[in-house]
Amino acid sequence: MLYDILLILYFLGTLVGLWFVFKKAGVAPWKALVPVYNIVVWIKICGKDWKWYIYFLLPAVNVFTFLLMVVETAKCFHRYGFWEQTFAVIFPWIYLPYLGLKPEMQYTNPVGQPKHKVSQARDWLDAIVFAIIAAMIIRGNICELYNIPSSSMEKSLLVGDHLLVSKLAYGPKVMQTPLAMPLMHNVIPLTGGKVESYLDWIKLPYHRYPGLGKVERFDAVVFHYPDGDTMCTAQFSNRSYHELVRTYGKEAVEKDQVYDSKGNRIEIGKIRVRPVDRRENFIKRCMGLPGETLQIIDQQVHINGKPVENPEDAQFTYAVLLDGIVGNPGRLLDKYGVSQEDMNVAGYYQFTYQTPYVVIPMSPVKAKQLSERYDVIELKSVPNGDVASFFGQIPEEKTHLFPYVDSLGWSVDNYGPVHIPAKGETIKLTHETLPFYRRVIEVYEGNTLEEKNGQILINGKATDSYTCRMNYYWMMGDNRHNSIDSRFWGFVPEDHIVGKAKWITISRDKDHGTFRWDRTFRNANAR
Repeated sequence: MLYDILLILYFLGTLVGLWFVFKKAGVAPWKALVPVYNIVVWIKICGKDWKWYIYFLLPAVNVFTFLLMVVETAKCFHRYGFWEQTFAVIFPWIYLPYLGLKPEMQYTNPVGQPKHKVSQARDWLDAIVFAIIAAMIIRGNICELYNIPSSSMEKSLLVGDHLLVSKLAYGPKVMQTPLAMPLMHNVIPLTGGKVESYLDWIKLPYHRYPGLGKVERFDAVVFHYPDGDTMCTAQFSNRSYHELVRTYGKEAVEKDQVYDSKGNRIEIGKIRVRPVDRRENFIKRCMGLPGETLQIIDQQVHINGKPVENPEDAQFTYAVLLDGIVGNPGRLLDKYGVSQEDMNVAGYYQFTYQTPYVVIPMSPVKAKQLSERYDVIELKSVPNGDVASFFGQIPEEKTHLFPYVDSLGWSVDNYGPVHIPAKGETIKLTHETLPFYRRVIEVYEGNTLEEKNGQILINGKATDSYTCRMNYYWMMGDNRHNSIDSRFWGFVPEDHIVGKAKWITISRDKDHGTFRWDRTFRNANAR
């Protein structure tokens, strides 16, 4: 409610300020209340030409233009101070009424007036401060650029794709940790990830303004890593603190004494707790919506008992036996979209398991096309992407799947059913269902939870049910055997949702060093 009031005050304060500014400029003040026309009049009052009308029509650019108009309005009242203009840009809803209501502030038509000269240093300072403030507004409320760093969404989204992510699609969120370095997410660059870019002295409650729509099935969604509330600085998002604890034990992790099955030390680094909006950003495809029941049967996702369409470019793991005498295997696989990174992994598997098979991720369509070639001797599906088991070996580490109950016997290809909580839904709690919703109750919605004398206690009171305060979603990568997603860490709360991937702005193939021009301005939600 408080945030909605502030938003209303922002717009009302700006309109009230323009009412009195128009009046001082000799213009009928009612014109300040007419949408679009008030912009036309305002541009004329500030002595700007027709190009400024165009600027106001361009998304994101219009934010810069609005803030520039506030500064130009201040100049019409002979207000040139750096700090005053900075205040005007940050708080236009306060500054414009100040100009209009203070009697000694007099408007001067800028047309024909000599330009106020400032030093080159001041000119640069104005430009830098203005650009930072405008960029923060755009980045936090309208859109932001992200790049694809890993192959978990291939081949729908490729490593090297740069995405335009809309914050307006689902509604912009209020920044929950506002004390932060501008335009930095969670660490300061060039510090090796050791210096945080924010202070958690102030933590604001979650609030999202209305957006253009809601999260829908198959949306490519950017969100904060749900398992990243506690992280190890040496691992970042590669392996979460919780996953390491499940594998090696809490004591070993917290003492930084973790070793794999071969005796190699796994560095932990410092253990840090991060607020929601400062966790690492992930991108996955939404497969399950609030209130639905999801199950995976033989790699096929089912919602409420019915199969749903798989993304066309969804990938699974295959073992391919090639006739290396006939042609060049590397060149052949490159034609089918196998990246150099995947080829390197395939080489590792060949060396480790002493096998002639090449183990690669591919879409079923590509795999079928490849299997029909004369120089392909055999092509087999690798269940669950478990290469070790496929070659008759014991995996080095156990795979931990949400909700971490071994007796369920689930795998990444045969998983569930699991019910996804919805806002306002009351969930029946038993000792069997509690593992599914423990993190929802404790971490995401901030309650205390304990099991005592056969009872379930929430905030100290015995109960057999819980009513959720947020919506939750089920996210999965399109590269199904090479994606750490909801199968490993469970639900994604609505307060973790950042935005919707809209367009691929540019794409560069790191293997060949070339730009993928055919992907430029492609719909990022294409599947």
